[in-house]
Amino acid sequence: MLIAISGGIGSGKSVVARMLRTMGYLVYDCDVEAKRLMDSSPAIKLCIANEISADAIAANGSIDRQQLSAIVFSDKAKLELLNSIVHGAVKDDLTEWSARNATHSPLFVETAILYQSGLDKLVDRVIEVVANDAVRIERVCHRNSMSEAEVLKRIESQRIDVKNPHPNVDTIDNNGSEAVLPQLLDFLKSIE
Repeated sequence: MLIAISGGIGSGKSVVARMLRTMGYLVYDCDVEAKRLMDSSPAIKLCIANEISADAIAANGSIDRQQLSAIVFSDKAKLELLNSIVHGAVKDDLTEWSARNATHSPLFVETAILYQSGLDKLVDRVIEVVANDAVRIERVCHRNSMSEAEVLKRIESQRIDVKNPHPNVDTIDNNGSEAVLPQLLDFLKSIE
C-alpha cells in the first residue's frame, strides 16, 4: 500500500512524515528527491536553462535555487513547466523506490503537489494535512525567514481546484487546536 502525505507549504506534512519515520515507516520525500534528481540530471538542467531561464543555472553548472524560485513563483506557466520537467522523473523514481521496498507496507510519499504532479494516480490513500492560511504563513515566515508576501505566493501557487479528488482521503488537522499524533495513530489503526 502506498499512501500520500499531502498538504501545502506550512501545513505540517513534514511533521507527520517525521512521526512516521520515527515509528519505523519508510517515507519518500518528493521535495528532497526532486532536488537530488535535479542536481544529478544534466537533461533536467538543460531543460530548465532552455525552457525556463538560463539564469537559473549558475556558472558552475549547479541550479541557482533562489533564482529559479523567484522565476517560477512569479510565473504560473513557468512553475507548471518546471513541475512537468521534474515530476516525471520523480514519479519514475518513486515507482522504482516502491518496488525496491515492496516488503515494507504501508509505504508513504510526502508531497505538496499531489494532484499537479499526478501522484494521486499512484497512491492507494491520502493523508491530507490541513491548517489555515494564517497558521501556515506564520510557520513558514518563522521557519524559512521569508516575507509574508513570498509565503502567500507559494500558498497560491499550490492552491488548485481539484476536479477529481482521490477517493480515499483522510484529514489531519494541524491548526494547533488538536494534537497531531493521536490523529495519526487513529489513521494507522484504520489501515491495519
